[in-house]
Amino acid sequence: MGQVNYKELKNGGFIQQVQKDNFSMRLGIAGGHIKADQLLKVYEIAKKYGQGYIHMTSRQSIEIPYIKLEDIETVKRELAEAELYPAASGPRVRTITACQGNSVCKNGLIDSADLAKEFSERYYGKELPHKFKLGITACTNNCLKAEENDLGVKGAIKPVWSKNNCTYCGLCEAVCRHKAITIDKEVKGFSYDESLCKYCGKCVKGCPKGAYEGESGFIVYFGGLFGNRIAIGKQLLPIVFPKDKLFDIIDVTLGFFEKNAKKGERFRYTLDRVGWELFEKELEGVL
Repeated sequence: MGQVNYKELKNGGFIQQVQKDNFSMRLGIAGGHIKADQLLKVYEIAKKYGQGYIHMTSRQSIEIPYIKLEDIETVKRELAEAELYPAASGPRVRTITACQGNSVCKNGLIDSADLAKEFSERYYGKELPHKFKLGITACTNNCLKAEENDLGVKGAIKPVWSKNNCTYCGLCEAVCRHKAITIDKEVKGFSYDESLCKYCGKCVKGCPKGAYEGESGFIVYFGGLFGNRIAIGKQLLPIVFPKDKLFDIIDVTLGFFEKNAKKGERFRYTLDRVGWELFEKELEGVL
């Protein structure tokens, strides 16, 4: 066997262990979703080529430790039989994380699982100056912690009130945690302060009379970090509609990162160095 390119192996999802010529293989899984039949293949590989166990990563992926150097190509071929593949690592778009979304969760405001698949098809593995993490959470419960990603997406609903259906029961005011809604039962008064609204959709979901309609959208955060340095991503845009506009925003963001980042520089550091104002100016073109 010739000289081993460990950097190339790591970029291809095989992470060198402390044990010589042993690798922990990370799988590429979009939004934490993997089919039961694929899990059987993971089981087979862990038993046959590993040590009979797996590791669940912090970003919803699976690692199979103790893959031997000489077995790597065989393992990749067997994974392909189940439409599985090693994860992209190194300076590129990493595994897309997502909660289950409104197809499963009653709190979900968007189909985050389906969106994760679309993100994965469009962006996963794209080469960049440094790693770039995308995460999607379907509601303001924020289970996937959107603000911790280089670019995070949070599901949202902009409420639209209908006077004809309202009985002024006050339930919407009661469930609004941010005091954006005020109901006066005596005079049948309604007021809504959008500047206080977090687009959580509780008024829309909670109204027993259907007095609210809501258009699902996206809150986008930029520049989050959760590693050697911790930084909370910033919301630079109002609620985003429709999905195509969200893709435009991501395209602009990745393009800005490619154009302005130094090699080995995370997105947040790029923004801090060149100025957030420069990035915001480019985002204006997609609004």
